[in-house]
Order: sequence, then C-alpha cells, then structure tokens
Amino acid sequence: MKIQTLSKLLVAISIVLLMPATAMAENYKIGVVNAIKVLEAAPQAEQAKKRLEKEFSGRDKKLVAAQKAVKQKEDKLTKDGTIMSEAELKKLQKDTLSARRELKRDQDEFRDDLNFRRNEEFGKIQRQIVQAIQKIAKDEKFDLIVGEGVIYASSKVDITKKVIDQLKKGK
Repeated sequence: MKIQTLSKLLVAISIVLLMPATAMAENYKIGVVNAIKVLEAAPQAEQAKKRLEKEFSGRDKKLVAAQKAVKQKEDKLTKDGTIMSEAELKKLQKDTLSARRELKRDQDEFRDDLNFRRNEEFGKIQRQIVQAIQKIAKDEKFDLIVGEGVIYASSKVDITKKVIDQLKKGK
C-alpha cells in the first residue's frame, strides 16, 4: 500500500475515533466515486483524445516520414559505404548524423508539446468531474464524498455511475 494512501486511511480512522459519540449517532450520507472509472467513461475524455489526434496527426506524419528518410540514409551507408569515395562517404555520414539529430530533436519537441496539451486537456476534464461530483453532492445532500484511498465501498454508496451520467449531460 502506498504511504500516501496509508496516511489518508490513518487520518480518516483518527477522525472517526475522535468524533464525539453524539456526532457518531447522527446519520451521514456518504458517497464514493471511482475517479479512474469516471475518467474512462467520460465522453469528454474521448472528445479530448480526438482533438489531440487531429491537432498532432500532421506532425506525427512528418516525423514518420523523417524516420523513413533517416533509415534510407543509414541503409545506403550500410549498402554502398564500401564502394563510395572517401568524400562521398564522409558527406553521407555527416548528413545521416545530422538527420538523426534533427529527428531526435523533433521527436523530443513533439513529445513535450503532446504531453503539455494532454495535461491541459486532462486538467479541464478533471475540473468538469469535480464540478459534476459537487453538483450531485449538493443536489442529493451528501455530507461526504470520498475518492482515492477507498479499500471497499458497497454499491449503496458508490455514485460513480451518477457522476458519469452527469458528465454525459454536459453539466
């Protein structure tokens, strides 16, 4: 078990143990949300994935073409390197090395840009999920909704489906 999860569990147990007996006698409405399941089922996640694919597909195709070009140069070096003049061989080696470096730089930049945009999109979706959970909590008068660190939750308190439905409504 992760230390973070264990510490959250210990805090929750401590709170329950320190509650006055009268507070424990009250009826609290508690809900549990499986955030991973919500994220997988949220239509917003699929829409974000499609947006990212559309946004980055052109650059991805260029990278694939550049990889093929580098491979062709490497193949030519391997195949024809022994029959080339010294000057031709050095030029092809230099061109191949330069193309490989440029490809690596472009791949790194592509990966950084994609990760940045993915995190940006994921952040938006997380905010929408939190808003959906808060809306359900207020509308249905929950006292507590728990997400991470839940070891067990019965279907009676699991509101994951409600959150997914709320996200599908777009509210």
